[in-house]
Amino acid sequence: LIYTTAKKDYAKKLLEVLDPKKKLIRCCFSQSDCVCSQGCYWKDLACLGRDLAKVVALDHTMQGFPAQADNWIQVPPWSGDPEDEELLRLIPALRGLCQA
Repeated sequence: LIYTTAKKDYAKKLLEVLDPKKKLIRCCFSQSDCVCSQGCYWKDLACLGRDLAKVVALDHTMQGFPAQADNWIQVPPWSGDPEDEELLRLIPALRGLCQA
């Protein structure tokens, strides 16, 4: 699942790069799925319709509601570096969450 504050057209282009064969990403939420407050778009994990006790969000910004702060893992922004392995470093922590 991808959840972005970007507009739908941009998100679609992003998915074409990340998953050109459409085999990995089943769903994409974009700006129209966000909450707009004072001109800022916020990702509300509640709109996913899932048990939030089983939801983790990875993002370079903490764009969630205070009630959902425990669901967010902040990661550095991706700069386009093909050698970036930041997400790979999270695998042990994510495995631990899966087993919990």
